[in-house]
Amino acid sequence: MATKKVIFIAFAIEDERQRDFLRGQSLNTRSPFEYIDMSVKNAYSTDWKTKVRTRIKRSDGVIVLVSKNSLNSSGQKWEIQCAREEGKKIMGIYAYIGDRTNLQNELS
Repeated sequence: MATKKVIFIAFAIEDERQRDFLRGQSLNTRSPFEYIDMSVKNAYSTDWKTKVRTRIKRSDGVIVLVSKNSLNSSGQKWEIQCAREEGKKIMGIYAYIGDRTNLQNELS
């Protein structure tokens, strides 16, 4: 059996339900991915950033759930920047059918 790829999910806390739907895909026994996230509801601390960076470093890539909420999510923006600093592949996917928020500056 092939080793599963570890995927870090960067998302705005307001999009937590969409994150849950995406994570649910890993419950499929045929899924080649294991999803991880570091969602928090409190202010971000240095300790949080250290833990997130460690998880991003051990991931094979990052999925960014893109929505209008992403524009104001300092945590998600930091996760994207961290992934870039760590040289991880980043893929953005839209969190909602009718929301086509552009995060080009954050993802490029």
